[in-house]
Amino acid sequence: QVQLVESGGGLVQAGGSLRLSCAASGRIFSINTLGWYRQAPGKQRELVASITAGGDTNYADSVKGRFTISRDNAKTPAYLQMNSLKPEDTAVYYCNLKGRSDVFDGFDAWGRGTLVTVSS
Repeated sequence: QVQLVESGGGLVQAGGSLRLSCAASGRIFSINTLGWYRQAPGKQRELVASITAGGDTNYADSVKGRFTISRDNAKTPAYLQMNSLKPEDTAVYYCNLKGRSDVFDGFDAWGRGTLVTVSS
C-alpha cells in the first residue's frame, strides 16, 4: 500500500512561513494528482491546493498569493510553501496522492496530518 507522512508543521507567529513536505512509501508508478487539505477545529476538511500531472494548479481563495504547491518525485512528491501565515490558517494539514501503483492498480492515499498553529 502507498503510505504518506507529512512533516514541517509547527508553531509560527502570524506573518511567518512554513514549508510542508509529504514523503511517500510503497509502490508508486505514477501520480495523477496531489493535493493539500486542512481541517481546523469544528470545521470540515477543505482543499487548500492541488496540482495535476500536467502541472495545473488550483488554490483555495483564502490562500491564493500566499501558498504555493509544488511536486518533486514519487518519494517526496508534495510540498506546500506557506507564507504570510494568519491565525485562521491554524489546522491539521493533510497530503493526498492519487495515482497508479502499476499498470493494473490505482491508489488514493492520505497521510495522518501535521499540525500548523499560527499565533497572533
